[in-house]
Amino acid sequence: MIFVYSLGGSILAGRDAESLKEYAAALKNLAQEHQIFVVVGGGKIAREYIEKARALGAGEAFCDLLGIGATKLNAMILIAALGKDVAPEPPETYARALESSAGGKIVVLGGMQPGQTTDAVAALLAEYVHADKMIVATSVDGVYSADPEIDPKAKKFDHMTHSDLVRLSMETTLSAGSRSPVDPLAAKIIERSSIPAVVVYGGNVENLKKAAEGGHSGTEIS
Repeated sequence: MIFVYSLGGSILAGRDAESLKEYAAALKNLAQEHQIFVVVGGGKIAREYIEKARALGAGEAFCDLLGIGATKLNAMILIAALGKDVAPEPPETYARALESSAGGKIVVLGGMQPGQTTDAVAALLAEYVHADKMIVATSVDGVYSADPEIDPKAKKFDHMTHSDLVRLSMETTLSAGSRSPVDPLAAKIIERSSIPAVVVYGGNVENLKKAAEGGHSGTEIS
């Protein structure tokens, strides 16, 4: 099976070498039976540089490019942890990503172009390689009806449809009380190609396997 992971930068950022080896080991274990692609977010380093650039008067496209640079730093550190089991550098195109997977290599990517989150990159990649599932491993343990840190009555969804995800992701841009770990563009891409997806807490390395093969406690989207 083909799995595309959107791995939040906050999940990797600040981890020591031993912790990174644990994530690499989990991905290598999965790659013994499946084709694995990983799109890595920018996390804290991206936010810090973008904030500084804005304070210096940089435009949003420039800030996007800074963020993309941060995602590639995070991608390279994961590539270092994966060693010989991974393509040696982040591909710059979806076609190159597919080519780099030859021989069962794990492929790790960063951001692609301004205006797209790494969730959107992962969704487009999942569409391009005909993935069996897209897995969003992030800092929350699923999709909620509202921000659970603000609203104690927020409902966590065990399952939702693609159209439910699109609606909730659109509400997120309009209301601070809404909560969706998948951005609107990524949600629309997932919907248009009916890509099965799951959102899990990426801080627990075991969820990488559980999200792919079952037993997780996140949110299934289909």
